[in-house]
Amino acid sequence: MGKNVLIIDDEKLVTKSLQKLLAREGYNAVIATSGKEAIEKFKNSDFDLIVSDVRMPGMDGIETIEKIRELQKELNKDPIPEIIITGFANEESYNQALKLKVADYIFKPFDSKQFLDAIKRNLHVETE
Repeated sequence: MGKNVLIIDDEKLVTKSLQKLLAREGYNAVIATSGKEAIEKFKNSDFDLIVSDVRMPGMDGIETIEKIRELQKELNKDPIPEIIITGFANEESYNQALKLKVADYIFKPFDSKQFLDAIKRNLHVETE
């Protein structure tokens, strides 16, 4: 059975592209287009990895991850790795991600190999 990955990004083109890429690799990718939607999906499913954009309307990716972590504790779920993706690299969001100790931080645009390597590394899957 493939690993479950939660993709959080408000850009539908990004989420659909990542979902297709992950499906080709045998992963089950679930899409959330907002932090609020991601939290609801997290409540009702188990995920092995979270991939989140930083800049989104309403709740940004950093705040979303913080809220998901709080929820993990409340629901007695084990911590899971998070990968931050962003097209708007700024020092503040990078430092916030470092402070959160996210597993990876990837700058857009990225190529599929770079993305899949980060996925495999954080799911502890052997790479070729």
